Amino acid sequence: RYSHAAEETGVAGDKLTELARQLNNTPQDFKLYAKLQRQLQRRLETVENGEGIDWANAEILAFATLVGEGIPVRLSGQDCGRGTFSQRHSVLVDPGSGKTYVPLNHLSDAQAPFTVYNSLLAEASVLGFEYGYSIAHPEALTLWEAQFGDFVNNAQSVIDLFIASGESKWQRLSGVGLLLPHGLEGLGPEHSSARLERFLQLCAADNMQVCNPTTPAQYFHLLRRQVKRAVRKPLVVMTPKSLLRHPMAVSTLEDLTSGTFREVLDDPGKIKKPKRILVCSGKVYYALIQRRRELEKQAVPVIRLEQLYPFPQRRLQEVLDRYKQAEEWIWVQEEPGNKGGWQFVRHRLEDILGKPLGYIGRPASS
Repeated sequence: RYSHAAEETGVAGDKLTELARQLNNTPQDFKLYAKLQRQLQRRLETVENGEGIDWANAEILAFATLVGEGIPVRLSGQDCGRGTFSQRHSVLVDPGSGKTYVPLNHLSDAQAPFTVYNSLLAEASVLGFEYGYSIAHPEALTLWEAQFGDFVNNAQSVIDLFIASGESKWQRLSGVGLLLPHGLEGLGPEHSSARLERFLQLCAADNMQVCNPTTPAQYFHLLRRQVKRAVRKPLVVMTPKSLLRHPMAVSTLEDLTSGTFREVLDDPGKIKKPKRILVCSGKVYYALIQRRRELEKQAVPVIRLEQLYPFPQRRLQEVLDRYKQAEEWIWVQEEPGNKGGWQFVRHRLEDILGKPLGYIGRPASS
């Protein structure tokens, strides 16, 4: 069965700083593209300064800590070595010679391997292979990344037949992770949605984890939790696009050094006796916070549901108990009403609250 116990996933700050410096080293005869060199230098400086750590930086630090602890990390997907949004840069290229260099494989002699594969646009076969790999190699962190979240549509049969139901049908445990860029960014209906609602419809009997983290630190802890805990369950992560470079979506080094992934995040403002509460999941949180600042109205807390399944009822109850006097509770999402988390969380939240839950979001859409 799924364990809801928290798993300590923090890493000492001096260790993270040491790893960040190693990740910024290249051989003497290897020349980096100048613009990329500046970007990697800024990445190192945020770790050394202890603040401003972005999404890709937190990810590569999570990978580095895991391989350093002897846990292999495997990643496949379209352009995943560089990162679809030019954010990852796990494979460096010398533009003069064409040689490649993977810093994650040059941290220590005793480390586990980091393997990354830029795969074909053949999602069903690639994800099917990674599912099989995760079963044969359960101690590794095995990840598949869609170039955009909707690319997972073409692997739906693998998800339905194997990932969601393999444990129930065959008692085969898999810890495969799906990284699915999700969020309405003006790129049309296709490149906007990883079909969060489809995954939630498949959730039953603790068969998998569906998460929508909003900070680099949360993502760092989530990746480490996936292989540090004693149980293996598939992990579906709604990963961001605009948040990769959003000035508010950053973490401190201290955020990475202690604690674990938190399934629910309370409003950091500690607002006293509010009348209205907003609950959301994903990047819409930053739009709400920005609007709250513009209106100069700090009286409305915004609570983030970072894990939708297994539904974190107890942790959510702990947060909601702080706002017992609130008169109005509203779920806010950027997805259409027949998509996103609304239909899944509605009755669960209403059971906890004992009152109706309002909805703010787009109308239903085909």
